[in-house]
Amino acid sequence: MNVFELTRRLIAIPSISGDEKTVALFLEEYLAGAGFDVELQWVEDGRPNVYARRGDPLVVMSTHTDTVPPYIEFSQDEEFIYGRGACDAKGTMAAMIKAAEALIERGATDIGLLFVVGEEAGSPGARAANTIRNRSRYLINGEPTESKTALGSKGALRCHIKAEGRAAHSAYPEMGESAIDKLLEVLADLGRAPFPEDPVLGATTMNIGTIKGGVAANVIPAQAEAELMFRVVAGTGSLMRIIEETVYGRARVEYTFACDPVFMESVEGFETAVVSFTTDIPLLTGWGKPLLFGPGSILDAHTAHEKIAKAEAQRAVASYVEIAGRLLKS
Repeated sequence: MNVFELTRRLIAIPSISGDEKTVALFLEEYLAGAGFDVELQWVEDGRPNVYARRGDPLVVMSTHTDTVPPYIEFSQDEEFIYGRGACDAKGTMAAMIKAAEALIERGATDIGLLFVVGEEAGSPGARAANTIRNRSRYLINGEPTESKTALGSKGALRCHIKAEGRAAHSAYPEMGESAIDKLLEVLADLGRAPFPEDPVLGATTMNIGTIKGGVAANVIPAQAEAELMFRVVAGTGSLMRIIEETVYGRARVEYTFACDPVFMESVEGFETAVVSFTTDIPLLTGWGKPLLFGPGSILDAHTAHEKIAKAEAQRAVASYVEIAGRLLKS
């Protein structure tokens, strides 16, 4: 099947984070039929990574099998393929597979494909895959970079800020202590904090993703919390110190995910970019020097209109052949 049909087949299998087994089994069958030696690495709760290889790979192309919710069915028109995972990252996955097949037809050996679970939810697949023994010298990771090679990507830090107060009747606020007021004060201070900047990656950014607290309008709230995501341009340790100095004991800080920014290899002749999103690359350090390249736009990922241009998907196959072929020769 061509890259469009393979993309359609992959999108047709829902694989929201935590439910990647069915798409992994499809990949196992497809890749074995294409002549790859295929290994499933069971990560947790029936969630397998897929490692397919010809020979003993020196170059491995990798992306993730999971998607964000909600599931969106496949559709297409003359120009675009639509559906959940179209650009993040099943279209990329299809292009990588067709590129690997093309390389093998040209006589290439020592090429691999690594497809991991959970990139959208903590990257347990990448953590597990980093324990697989290999001799790979280059890892080509696939995310929607608008078909540019990324020179760098920001890291990420996710945390919960939890404030505690004292419940009371809202008619007598002096008898209580509002956890929501305390939390809002902390969040406002964090919004004004001097976070690190980098001349290549730009500024550290903070997003207040969720906020909750209290039980009713006539009760002074005793608990409140917010979940924050920082896009990081320096080491996460330095950012943690700034957060804790800013909070200064007024609330509890609980970190749930952290990875530092990464700088990647460039490829001569390809347009370059810097991306603000985080990938599995920081957790796949055992697979060689990283490159980041993929068709589609991150601005379409995670949206109700997720799509990939058919022409760009076709070009991505040729681009992966070119990049991987050069690295194999080197």
